[in-house]
Amino acid sequence: MAQSKHGQALSHATLQLLRPLVRILLRNNVSHRTFAELAKQVYVEVANAEFGIHGKKQTVSRIAILSGLTRKEVQRILTLPPHSRSITNEEYHRASRVITGWIRDSDFGDGKGHPRPLRMEGRGASFSVLVKRYSGDIPVRALLDELLRVGAVKQLKDGRICLLSRGYIPQKGSAEKLQVLGTDTADLISTIDHNVHLKPSKPRFQRKVMYDNVSLETAKEFRTLASAEGQELLEKFDRWLSHRDRDMNPASKGSGRVRVGLGIYHFEEQEQSD
Repeated sequence: MAQSKHGQALSHATLQLLRPLVRILLRNNVSHRTFAELAKQVYVEVANAEFGIHGKKQTVSRIAILSGLTRKEVQRILTLPPHSRSITNEEYHRASRVITGWIRDSDFGDGKGHPRPLRMEGRGASFSVLVKRYSGDIPVRALLDELLRVGAVKQLKDGRICLLSRGYIPQKGSAEKLQVLGTDTADLISTIDHNVHLKPSKPRFQRKVMYDNVSLETAKEFRTLASAEGQELLEKFDRWLSHRDRDMNPASKGSGRVRVGLGIYHFEEQEQSD
């Protein structure tokens, strides 16, 4: 049976998004068999959680029909232990909050984006106070070790700690970076799904700028520009949100609990010359 235009477009889009993903999987020795098993688990999870019939309990048979899997496979997957929350994601969140506080809080810098080196302990402007203020009950030494490990900070000869990076971006290990593959890509695809499928009157912001015939020199200049301007914009939004986040500002009012943010990324690909 021939695919509809909608089906053809979805198939084409799926191939496009799978190519870079499969490139990563192959580079990390993940076979098609492993990928297929992961895909089965997600089909069952999403069908079970989001595609039930209102007022009726979701059944193995319905999940099997929706996913195209056998009832035996569905039953097996449903009995697997649930995925636990990623420790790496929690570290990412805590470390990011500490770095952001260091940059914007006038107790630890000039309050205008220029953090100062901090002594490890003591009242007032110390690394220990910074961590307790912005990261809760995590051990101070554990967070310092993590920031040192990824190259976000360094310890000076006099013992003070100096911030090197304006964001928590793992520099030395691939596991943490692969976590970003899951979280950031999932957010982008969810935004596209919201805008395309739900067709809301107020769609989520989704834009990009792209030209395909610039020089290598221009690409290099743009890389620097995008990094600087993108960082400045994100820090502006970070300041706005931090005043309204109830973990950071318990006095902030409002109902419900929403995770909200904005992602910026730079892309670059060399085109074949005519």
